[in-house]
Amino acid sequence: MAGEVTEIRDAELAFTPEEAATLLKLHGLRLPPAEADALVERTRGWAAGLRLCALAARESPHPESYLKEFEADRTPMADYLLAEVLKRQTPETQDLLLRTSVLDRFCPDLANALTGRLDAEPILAGLHRANAFVEHLGHTWYRLHPLFGEILRAHLHERAPGLEPELHRRAAEWLRESGSLTETLDHGAAAGVWDFTAGVLVDDLAIGQLFTGLRSDELADLFSRMGPEAKSPATDLVRAARELARHDVDRGLAHLRHAEESLVAQGPAEDATDLAAAWLSCALLEAVVARQTGSPGKALRAVAAAERLSTRIPADLLEKHPELTAQLVAHLGSALLWAGRFEDARTALSSVADASGGAVTELLRADCLGRLALIDCLNGWTGRAERTALAATAAAERCGPPQPSGCGVGRLVLAAVAVDRDDLASAESLLETVDGSESMLRDPVLDAGQALTTARLLLARDRTRAALRAVRASVPAEVASPWAEACTTLITSDVHLAEGRPQEAAELLRSLPEDQPACAVGAARAQLAAGRADAALDLLDRAHPEERGGPAVSVRATLVRAQAAHQAGDPAATRRLLARALHQARRDELRRPFYEAGPWIRPFLAAPPLRELAGWLQPGTAHPQAAPAAEMMSTEEIAADLYVSVNTVKTHLKSAYRKLAVNRRNDAVRRARELRLL
Repeated sequence: MAGEVTEIRDAELAFTPEEAATLLKLHGLRLPPAEADALVERTRGWAAGLRLCALAARESPHPESYLKEFEADRTPMADYLLAEVLKRQTPETQDLLLRTSVLDRFCPDLANALTGRLDAEPILAGLHRANAFVEHLGHTWYRLHPLFGEILRAHLHERAPGLEPELHRRAAEWLRESGSLTETLDHGAAAGVWDFTAGVLVDDLAIGQLFTGLRSDELADLFSRMGPEAKSPATDLVRAARELARHDVDRGLAHLRHAEESLVAQGPAEDATDLAAAWLSCALLEAVVARQTGSPGKALRAVAAAERLSTRIPADLLEKHPELTAQLVAHLGSALLWAGRFEDARTALSSVADASGGAVTELLRADCLGRLALIDCLNGWTGRAERTALAATAAAERCGPPQPSGCGVGRLVLAAVAVDRDDLASAESLLETVDGSESMLRDPVLDAGQALTTARLLLARDRTRAALRAVRASVPAEVASPWAEACTTLITSDVHLAEGRPQEAAELLRSLPEDQPACAVGAARAQLAAGRADAALDLLDRAHPEERGGPAVSVRATLVRAQAAHQAGDPAATRRLLARALHQARRDELRRPFYEAGPWIRPFLAAPPLRELAGWLQPGTAHPQAAPAAEMMSTEEIAADLYVSVNTVKTHLKSAYRKLAVNRRNDAVRRARELRLL
């Protein structure tokens, strides 16, 4: 009456999963909801198809298994579709349907490339209008009904055996110019044209996706079918990437060197513009090798080579693959971190962590955030390390399962923080997730960090021999790491101290550089245990670890000074230093340093005036928030801890005083407690 027409087509007539379940129930069949959903997806809710499935399933000895696993070309549906749909078409239409059955989706031009004719557009439009199981996807793209496609592929195999690889090859060549990289690679692999397929991956600057792209597992599986007969620089580069992704540096390097030799034979890197993408892929793989062997020199050379080569690559192609540049810089940052060049590493890693390259770089961002957290952790900034590590794990989780491909270092840092807080159960749980990961980003940084954190956990549980075995478990890298070696020595020294050998502990630490705050504190602690208090204090006075390290370092240094004061018979100085250590540790809940200090500390912490101040040391007590700590911290200390200016702190303090109607900090804390804000 309104002069309007409603068009009812297959989408409107399709059964929902609930309707399909009802239909199957009427045939005496029951499927779990997930399997009913899968059946509806496979049939696209086609009512006749569902009924034919149900009728055939009733004839099967295992009806439910039949509905889950039936082969479409061996069902009554195949007879129906071939007789009622395919054979009613013209020979040209039948040929087009059979050839396009190898495609997930197609447009008229792509269909013409497979048929060798120019009539696809009117044929596809007519099939869609006739509801002949050809679905319109929008614009000029179509796809076959899933069951119809399965049946047509089986029919093609019988009618024209050997034609499928040729159709896949034509599709890959057309898609290389006009389609997506994913579809091009899939059809190239299906055709078995590996030189072509690997060449597409390399020329598109997408070889880095074998390491940390969203399709890394799919690509690895796709190229696992490539045989040894495929011989080209591109196939060697792909083989090198696959081996390096499995952490086999020797085999990866062998393939990489073979690819480079083949490229040199075709012309020098600086002259061959058409080979720039291949040489840039070489630079990326050299950076991967540098990361996995802990060699910052190699990483720097690889990044420099990549920068030169990038000038010969079209800008739009580089923009399409932000993960390539991000990977180069991330590998450099990790190698610099391994070498102990923390500030240079921070600069490189931050540039990746702060960039927004989208989903393709999110795992890299997570990994770089984890390594930034590790730098803070090694420098003693526990709270900052924890916040950055949590950001790392959150970034990795946004990528979805499987986990934790890009958050191994982040979880490792969280485990180290848990050890310092004496939350040993959480530390063990986090270490198990790192140990169970098969991260493509695994390297000496992760291996050494895992060994060291495991050793510290075991040491906290008084398993000294196991701690020694753990700390020696990391595989040595091509270049020595000063912080990994120093941490190994410190843990070994702690084992000597725990087993009552202070002289051996002190002697072991003589070779450590005093410019590393944690090393200076460890050496001072050993000297003190060996009865050389003056030497211990002299070490601390020269190194100034309280000023150069974070709370995890400064607290331990202050405890060494407190123990020295105790041994010198100065209880007032001892209590003053212990109070300072408690205030420094309270914000980050650093319990472990007090447990490591030894039994001499217990009487001081159990008696006034320190007993109340030390209440938070007991596990399970309320988390010490910033406000109680702020009661004793200066404005300058608060500013430094929060990374803001002193004026900013003063402004916020004034605002807090005004809201609480007080004039002093002590009054503010008392009033906040009355209001249960603290």
